[in-house]
Amino acid sequence: MLITIVAGARPNFMKIAPIIKAISNFQESHHTIKYRLVHTGQHFDKKMSGDFFEQLGIPDPDINLECGGGSQAEQTAAIMIKFERELQAHRPDVVLVVGDVTSTMACTITAKKLCIDVAHVEAGIRSGDWTMPEEINRVVTDAICNYFFTTSVSANKNLLNSNIPEEHIHFVGNTMIDTLYQNMDRLQKPFFWDDQKVEEKKYFLATLHRPSNVDNPKKLETILNAISDSTGNFQIIFPVHPRTRQVLKSFNFCNDRFLMIDPLGYLEFIYLVKHAKGIITDSGGITEEATVLGVPCLTLRNSTERPETVTMGTNELIGDDYLKLNSCLEKISNGDWKKGTIPPLWDGNTSARIVNILYHIYAGKEVACI
Repeated sequence: MLITIVAGARPNFMKIAPIIKAISNFQESHHTIKYRLVHTGQHFDKKMSGDFFEQLGIPDPDINLECGGGSQAEQTAAIMIKFERELQAHRPDVVLVVGDVTSTMACTITAKKLCIDVAHVEAGIRSGDWTMPEEINRVVTDAICNYFFTTSVSANKNLLNSNIPEEHIHFVGNTMIDTLYQNMDRLQKPFFWDDQKVEEKKYFLATLHRPSNVDNPKKLETILNAISDSTGNFQIIFPVHPRTRQVLKSFNFCNDRFLMIDPLGYLEFIYLVKHAKGIITDSGGITEEATVLGVPCLTLRNSTERPETVTMGTNELIGDDYLKLNSCLEKISNGDWKKGTIPPLWDGNTSARIVNILYHIYAGKEVACI
């Protein structure tokens, strides 16, 4: 059987790395299973792409579609055109898409129009926030794909409520957590750690990239000032997303409390997550890693597609409530934060489950267009 694995943006790489390792383990057991890795090029900056391939041991892609840049519509169209050619030249049994980025949706549509099955890793998660491009990507992908690999009970319920057949839903856990466990003994101090005299649990880690938080310069400045005002004497380490950096330049933000750095590789970034006093973010994936590592986390959004990080984990939703931000940061500073637990099946074995299921479904199955 042949699986085409699609990745295009930084969050994808952490999700495909353990799947590729699981396939390699199958191959060592003489199972007839092959894959082609397609990089859409959605993230083309080395810090957002290349470093992750190197650090996570992801092999060079079989093809890079080089579809970086442009508006979301332009990028979607470019990916669909080039991915169609890829599938016509190398038709697989199934296309495996992960997450909720533009590449996920674009490649799902393309494959389905060619009557090729699609399996979605991290299916069923919903924020209910239709201003997020990712929410549209999730809903469109899940509406037309064939098999659904889920991370949580709530994701299962979302799919069942959308009339997805129960037998096509597979609750397997979280591949990002597979990657976390596989690399815990490889984490690396960031290059600035010693020079800046950074100490464990003596800093907050901040990440911001959502359009709703960073595209308006005034709002971004308000958020950063609120973080500064609420973190006492703790240092604030701020890896700056390229999108955010462009906005920061428009108002010449300068605050000595912030150590502003370029995006880091996976091993350095998770080192920072693990040793932070707390995390302030608008990312979904970081809330999962923080939950498993037991690190307090505040999300500057009104909703989350990962509710288990709030109900079971160490995460809390803040939205634009800066009084709540101040109160929560005070609790974290005083060591008075909830402990949290790890959600079911976030055990490091998710990728093996996925590959086992795909092999069971497709091994020996002829590809047919009905």
